[in-house]
Amino acid sequence: MRYLVTGGGGQLARAFARRLTERGAEFAAPDKSELDITDPEEVAAACDSFSPNVILNCAAYNLVDGAQTERDKAFAVNVTGPGLLAREAKKRGALMVHFGSDYVFDGEKETGPYLESDTPNPLSVYGASKLRGESGISAEMDDFLIMRLSWVFGEGTGNFIHKLRGWARAGQYLKVSCDEFSVPTSAFTAADVTLKAIERGLRGLYHLTNTGYCSRFEWARLVLKELGIEKFIRPVRAESFDLPARRPMFSAMSNEKISGELGVEIPRWEDAVREFLKEYPNG
Repeated sequence: MRYLVTGGGGQLARAFARRLTERGAEFAAPDKSELDITDPEEVAAACDSFSPNVILNCAAYNLVDGAQTERDKAFAVNVTGPGLLAREAKKRGALMVHFGSDYVFDGEKETGPYLESDTPNPLSVYGASKLRGESGISAEMDDFLIMRLSWVFGEGTGNFIHKLRGWARAGQYLKVSCDEFSVPTSAFTAADVTLKAIERGLRGLYHLTNTGYCSRFEWARLVLKELGIEKFIRPVRAESFDLPARRPMFSAMSNEKISGELGVEIPRWEDAVREFLKEYPNG
């Protein structure tokens, strides 16, 4: 099995590279300077040269606020790029694996975490671009896996844990939203479950998160406690930050469908955070 992992510099791609290396699998993980997924010629050339059986699209435009003013760039990376990869995968009979977001939902559900059967209603340009990316893949081909993730953390700087460390060093106290809820999800959990799903032949749309959910305030408090950092955290409403993009206040997703079909117990978010901090105590 040959894996082409796009977005090679990101935290999700790094987790896949580590797991594939541990398995002795054959893979290529070009970063965005080596493979621009929005360029048809570059995508075709990469697939021609590597001949993958599986394309793992870890490339994404993830700047939620930035997308409000960089709409074209967000849609190019989150919609056009996945569409090009899906087209090449279909042409070669390869499996297309793509990663979506909990921000396709509006946060208005009151009866529990979001299920795959719930209707998306994104509030932001970023969320809209992620939803369109999903739709483009499913319209292009049948041999696909779409995994919706939330609040991903892993090796690298593009996550809440890394930012929290910086904030803790910079000020006397922290302000963190207490009314914004989702599921912190380890990039390594995402990689492990995705690879198992590929092995089992799963296809379609799944929610892939760690188990449980929390507010950003609860997440921040756990991180600082595990790192032994004594810092006062003031819980505040998310609206007090006056950010450009609207976020869903409750976007926690249930992983029951994928855990049930694979027959696995996905670790709780607290355990995943603790394990990550033990391995990466300094970021």
